[in-house]
Amino acid sequence: MLTLALFVAIGVRLIFLQAVDTPAYAGGGVADRTRTVELPAPRGAIYDFRGEPLAHSVEARYVFADPTLIEDRTNPGWIGADATAKALSPLLGIPASKLTELMKPRKLENGNPSRFEYLARGVEIPTAKQVQALDLPGIGVHRDERREVPGDDLAANLIGFTSQDMDGLEGLEARYDDLLSGQDGRRVYEAGLGDLAAPIPGGYSKTTPAKPGSSLTLTIDRDLQFRTQQILSAGMAGQRGATAAAVIIDVATGEVRAQASDPTYNAAKPVPSDPVAREDAATSFVVDPGSVHKAITYGAALQEGVITPDTTLPIANSIKKGDTWFSDTHPANGRKMSVPGMLAFSSNVGAITVADRLGPDRLIDYQKRFGLGKPTGEGLPGEASGRLLPIDEWSESSRGSVPIGHSVDATPLQMAAAYAAIANDGTYVQPHLVKETIGPDGKRTPAPAPVTRSVLSPQNAAALRTMLEAVTTVEGATGTLAAVPGYRVAGKTGTGWRLVDGKKQPGEVSSFIGMAPAEKPRYVIAVFVYAPGGGGAAIANPAFRDMMQFTLRHYRVPPSPSGSAPKFVVYPR
Repeated sequence: MLTLALFVAIGVRLIFLQAVDTPAYAGGGVADRTRTVELPAPRGAIYDFRGEPLAHSVEARYVFADPTLIEDRTNPGWIGADATAKALSPLLGIPASKLTELMKPRKLENGNPSRFEYLARGVEIPTAKQVQALDLPGIGVHRDERREVPGDDLAANLIGFTSQDMDGLEGLEARYDDLLSGQDGRRVYEAGLGDLAAPIPGGYSKTTPAKPGSSLTLTIDRDLQFRTQQILSAGMAGQRGATAAAVIIDVATGEVRAQASDPTYNAAKPVPSDPVAREDAATSFVVDPGSVHKAITYGAALQEGVITPDTTLPIANSIKKGDTWFSDTHPANGRKMSVPGMLAFSSNVGAITVADRLGPDRLIDYQKRFGLGKPTGEGLPGEASGRLLPIDEWSESSRGSVPIGHSVDATPLQMAAAYAAIANDGTYVQPHLVKETIGPDGKRTPAPAPVTRSVLSPQNAAALRTMLEAVTTVEGATGTLAAVPGYRVAGKTGTGWRLVDGKKQPGEVSSFIGMAPAEKPRYVIAVFVYAPGGGGAAIANPAFRDMMQFTLRHYRVPPSPSGSAPKFVVYPR
């Protein structure tokens, strides 16, 4: 009876083990044998408008650790975490102490031990082969991606860079990270232990494929961007604590063909760079633009019928607004001056006199129409909005400062876009950097159409362009160094201030914004130079000339017809 009872008890237990409790024990066994390998999604590329790569991913390897195998003393070839870290450190370029920390055993949220930890991402294939040759227990290598920037500093302030884990950190890499990054996959499979640490034939295996990211095609022209940066850097050589920005806009489309900053950095190796050098000056550099703003004042006055191209006004040497005197650097001594003459010699008194006829309300309205006071939405993260002085904050002196571009906060890009509206027969086109997206399947999706609006009539825009030609053609005018041989150029010089947190900084911001050919503009270029020690005008005007000359030749724009340039009289009788 005792023997029978013993066999019955054993039989019942076997039935429970083999029938009732089987799933739990089997599941536990699978969990012990399961391995998980991450399958990184290839990150999308960033191309220039012709399809040339500005940033793209190349095949690499990642090195990972299974902490349970590293600490398993029964594992053949066991040497421990410290020795493993010391062997890997020279190859991976990571301190042994950091590697040791990564290889420490740790628990997952479900209580199971972690069997996968990244040690290094984007490892070059030859280096990965050296790691494999060490045959270290618990250390593995798998396919990965590494970000490559062929141009190093080419458009670096626009493109930005990624982390080692391929996360976008700055610039367009950060702004469009969700679109570029795709979705990682994973492979989960059963494997043996020790010498049998390989996938078990016929065992559990499930693979979730990685979904590649989409790519971006920008409006940037790689060759033009290179030359623009080259000219800007050459002009800024020797300047200390200085900042410069240059923007080139295709007038008809609003596409930004080049956008350069100085200082800049190497996006392929961003770690040692200064954070200031990584900023995009065209969108983050807030200035009191100074006299380049006068084009907005005169444009509004033309559109509202306050002046005509033939208007002449007696211009005193100074004018008082509130408790502030505003003077001219080229005194007219009370003589009648033409509007082109006021622009040629950047008359503060003339612009303030015209603005008095226009009135503050209408001037603010046109500032907004020209795109000041809010971000352009070009596509870069962190774009500054600038600020317009609300009418209820105007003092009497504001009636003098605002028309000539002071008490106005703007970015170089905003001012470039305003001039592009003048060049485009009075129609404002939102400047933009993204041309299209390319899906993993190759499908191309154009970027949303840019915002457009009418600011000036075509007739008034053409009249303003003609008047702005006086700046580069009248003898002794402020912008003669910006003239481009063979082409009519309309533009304006400016002298303003740099603002940081609303505070004026030492030194001046010199600028030139112009368009060519003036009779039918194709491109607008803006150059802004902040030089704490002065001398920015000697950089901005020639830099504009060299950039515009290269741009027109690069796109094979025919020269202006001989003898077509207008003649100007500064002081009509």
